[in-house]
Amino acid sequence: MVAERGEHGIDFDEPCVARVYDYLLGGSHNFAVDRAAAERFSARVPDLAAGVRANRSFLRRAVRYLTGLGVRQFLDLGSGLPTAGNVHEAAPGARVVYVDHEPVAAAHGRTMLADVPRARMLAADLRDVDGVLGSPEVRDLLDLSEPVGLVMVGVFHNIGPDEDAPGLVRKYREALAPGSHLVVSAATRDSGDGFDWAERQTLLVDFHTFRRAEVAELFDGFELVDPGIVHLTRWRPDMAQPSDELVAKLPTVAGVGRL
Repeated sequence: MVAERGEHGIDFDEPCVARVYDYLLGGSHNFAVDRAAAERFSARVPDLAAGVRANRSFLRRAVRYLTGLGVRQFLDLGSGLPTAGNVHEAAPGARVVYVDHEPVAAAHGRTMLADVPRARMLAADLRDVDGVLGSPEVRDLLDLSEPVGLVMVGVFHNIGPDEDAPGLVRKYREALAPGSHLVVSAATRDSGDGFDWAERQTLLVDFHTFRRAEVAELFDGFELVDPGIVHLTRWRPDMAQPSDELVAKLPTVAGVGRL
């Protein structure tokens, strides 16, 4: 059976990872098929929603920090749907290009941004650096001679150990102006908390984790902003420090670096 698609290419019959993510964030841009998939995943990995929300909370804090420094344009790689507290909401008035390789997510994202004049959705694989930076969306909206916030939150688990993640970041870094910043979160496997990724990896194909030292390599050429690379809930929290129990459930670190 061929999945039904709406007039903008939106698939209503098959779950979409970006829409599942939206549902876990408490967003409204999802369908029954996405909600059912999210509930199946959450039943097997009870911390899934907490991890998704912690990642989004870190993204918002980091973006607000950068706007406080005067950064007014962002390139969000592997963004998923631009919803539920995403970059253009955390940085009102900023110019934002969202990039996602899922055609369905990109099609849905374009409809969501139709009335947002300073934001664009690009269907592209973040590994194609030249294709991303040379796209009409980036060329028309972003000025790479001025500081850019390069957002790579929750994307590195899709990049395998043979794909040279630091080299990928370096290619983007070489195109950025001084004063640009890199925003990263990545799942780690050496937190010492005994967390077992095996169950997560049975649910998500090609889910890769990093050691903290490998996350640090992503910031080569950038100056880490205080407090450095820490658990994502402990990067400049806007409320009380998270409990050790929560930290143990979410083995993910985050950091921001300045070029």
